[in-house]
Amino acid sequence: MTSSDYSKDTALQQLAEFEEAAVRALAVYREHAEQCAHADGRATGWAPVSDILESLDAEQWIDQGGMNAESFDEFLRTYLDHSVKFRDPRYMAHQVSVPDYPAALGALINGVTNNPMAIYEMGSAAASLEFAVINWMLRKVGWPEQTLSQDPDVEPTAGGVMTHGGSLANLTALLAARARIAPDAWKQGVPGDLAVLVPASSHYSNDRAVSILGLGSDAVYKLEVDDFGVVRPDRLDDALARVKKDGRRCMALIANACSTATGLHDPLRLIGDFCAQHSIWFHADACHGASALMSPAQKHHLDGIELADSIVWDTHKMMQVPVLSAAVLLRDVTDFDRAFHQEASYLAYGESGDNYDTVMRTVECTRSAMAFKVFLNLAWRGEQALGEYVHQRYQATQQFYDVIKNRPGFTCPYRPETNILCFRYGHDDRVQERVRDHLMRSGQFHITSTLLNQKRYLRLTVMNRLTDIDTVNRLLDAIEASAAEL
Repeated sequence: MTSSDYSKDTALQQLAEFEEAAVRALAVYREHAEQCAHADGRATGWAPVSDILESLDAEQWIDQGGMNAESFDEFLRTYLDHSVKFRDPRYMAHQVSVPDYPAALGALINGVTNNPMAIYEMGSAAASLEFAVINWMLRKVGWPEQTLSQDPDVEPTAGGVMTHGGSLANLTALLAARARIAPDAWKQGVPGDLAVLVPASSHYSNDRAVSILGLGSDAVYKLEVDDFGVVRPDRLDDALARVKKDGRRCMALIANACSTATGLHDPLRLIGDFCAQHSIWFHADACHGASALMSPAQKHHLDGIELADSIVWDTHKMMQVPVLSAAVLLRDVTDFDRAFHQEASYLAYGESGDNYDTVMRTVECTRSAMAFKVFLNLAWRGEQALGEYVHQRYQATQQFYDVIKNRPGFTCPYRPETNILCFRYGHDDRVQERVRDHLMRSGQFHITSTLLNQKRYLRLTVMNRLTDIDTVNRLLDAIEASAAEL
């Protein structure tokens, strides 16, 4: 069909084809989800790349096209079979949500409406919902809500913006921190005397952001941590002294809330007080842990987070939202203005109180309607239910800790604070690596591993409501059997 052949009838025909394919796809997905819920078949979809491409007939479809609703049906079955099975209770690997269905509907609507809403006129409904969701987040932190007014005489409020992932959110926050200490960096380049204090246990995206911002990796000064990777507040003065001794200025201090590897939290209040005393930008990397603000029983882990200058919050982790969906929140909304200075007259037509342009708050211009997915989970399930999910996963992990530490041959280095749990079988690092790899390749279980205090540990991230004590006991059985075979 050529472009001249396209008509209203063709558009309606394609809509009918989409509807048929969507109905069939939903039926296929339902079978897949039911199999996952019953832990039928393999727990993982892992296979070599060449095998997966062959089973999907990928090259043939690319070269020849011609897929329709019927052929898509069979293709989807194979695709799902090789996909990560988040809804299988034996999946306990990475910090990615089991998406709840309201948010998944939001992703579907986003796919067909395709509103890049960083510019209000290109997605006014989505932008309005982002304004509401960001203000909800600010209230949970304890900061004043943002307003539509840009009146310079009005006292600055907090503010935020959604980004595609926590890595980009961390970069945006540190860009704002750089603008505060080096306001001419955007035009004149980055001064060579800046430094950032970062825990050794911090997510790699923070170190990466420092280099992307032009400071160089030598600008990263590692904060001293205890044996479990938690920042030692009694050594903060020493860390700052090292920065000053090298003739540098501290641009920012980053704290984990919580650590990606261990799920443990840095002492936010003590760190916040230290940063305030020394006029240092305090950045709380709360990608995983911020959702505990919804749980009255778990929000104490984030005590002091309101002292931060910037916070990142990934909703595609513990808010059960499909990837990617993160937020960067700033205590002073005007720090966004200082961070970005570009001119784009074809995009921005001047501020007014009747719209909500966010294109000047983020690296991205074409942003999807991420807040729509967050909104639907809040609207459908309610904040209380979402907070209860966080609490239940944290509590379940405590129970799993008791099961594992009391099993002969297994040890746990610490009691978990969140839904992330580290443990070892035996004392050989190679056993941990080989067991994990064998369980994944064989399709029995999907778990991860991490280094803690120079030792290799197996690691669980308990995201699925269906993961229970029986699941964990079967995992331990499989680990023992796998280790005996190696």
